[in-house]
Amino acid sequence: MALDRNPVPNDLSAFWMPFTANRQFKKAPRMFVGAKDMYYTTSDGRQVLDGTAGLWCCNAGHCRPKITEAIQKQAAELDYAPAFQMGHPKAFELASALRDMAPEGMDHVFFTNSGSESVETALKIAIAYHRARGEGARTRLIGRERGYHGVNFGGISVGGIVTNRKVFGSLLTGVDHLPHTHLPEQNAFTRGQPEHGAHLADDLERIVALHGAETIAAVIVEPMAGSTGVLLPPKGYLERLREICTKHGILLIFDEVITGFGRLGSAFAADHFGVMPDMMTTAKGLTNGVIPMGAVLATGAIHDAFMNGPEHLIELFHGYTYSGNPIASAAGLATLETYREEGLFENAAALAPYWEDALHSLKGLPHVIDIRNMGLIGAVELSPIAGEPTKRAFTAFLNAYEKGLLIRTTGDIIAMSPPLMIDKPQIDELFGKLTDVLKALD
Repeated sequence: MALDRNPVPNDLSAFWMPFTANRQFKKAPRMFVGAKDMYYTTSDGRQVLDGTAGLWCCNAGHCRPKITEAIQKQAAELDYAPAFQMGHPKAFELASALRDMAPEGMDHVFFTNSGSESVETALKIAIAYHRARGEGARTRLIGRERGYHGVNFGGISVGGIVTNRKVFGSLLTGVDHLPHTHLPEQNAFTRGQPEHGAHLADDLERIVALHGAETIAAVIVEPMAGSTGVLLPPKGYLERLREICTKHGILLIFDEVITGFGRLGSAFAADHFGVMPDMMTTAKGLTNGVIPMGAVLATGAIHDAFMNGPEHLIELFHGYTYSGNPIASAAGLATLETYREEGLFENAAALAPYWEDALHSLKGLPHVIDIRNMGLIGAVELSPIAGEPTKRAFTAFLNAYEKGLLIRTTGDIIAMSPPLMIDKPQIDELFGKLTDVLKALD
């Protein structure tokens, strides 16, 4: 089928775009009209290499046949079924598949529609869990500076990205924050996990001493912080967090919305680091970004704490109209099959060293002050233009697009996370184009 090459619709004013410089975009729109495997097609017919898997979500690449077919078939068979007091087979099949893929002990799945909703769900479950066990004073939530946990009020309250928080009022009460793990003076240009910074987890003991362990419900962290610019956990850091949470009866939640589904070469970051949380939040790669869906994975102990009282009563008063939506469930099952049949997690693990070498070859280029990587994730931090923070990286983003490469920027950091189907020639293409972009920056 021929693509519509109309460069822009007649009117761009109605759509208030998310996380976008709307006025700049609408003066010079960047429109995708097609996608296949590793490439987008623009409205003017150019091919753009996807260096970001969409928004960290298209881990299997674009327009994959098995996923497309599953969605089409499900839409014609059962388009919607209510999730409250009713069910349909594929939601249960997908939950079982996720349980089988997850670290041992993650026995139950609660479906949502996004990473933001997964975070809200996990936070609510954490507080309700303690109440169900007779520890209702445990309501305090601990996040981390520079953390990203979606955009709902719970998520931005435990999150630590200033621009996502500062204009939305006082947010949730009873929230505290751990320090972030970014130590550029000690860890610049690290390959993989940094050596320095495990001690930063010990700040949780200070917070416990300040508030009392009996008031704290949960700690939520990204095992590897993505949206803030790829901040890696120092060696021993996650293990220490797990130890302190266990010591004080605090639940540990891993936000795996980005790290889940192969991004680090393992199914989940919990597998990669060998640290078991009490809950994991997921979305993005669950359905390859094709249909909105998220999921919270919880241990049997958390789930079973709610299974008390008369059996006809609702155990948890929480959920969404589209929890376990049939079409999303079909997409999720087909996505997991695609990962497995094509060995995409294994491909990511095998290519990680080649990716690392290509990324670190950028050291020494103009304005590059740090490079960080893990799995098929990479970040290049640029020195900011005096008085104009973010402008240098945004210029790199625009120039990369013109050269046929999609990258993502946050502040003055370039982040990359390509589909897991990438190969060595495409890695060479990606970093060849990025090299040209960086060399041309003022």
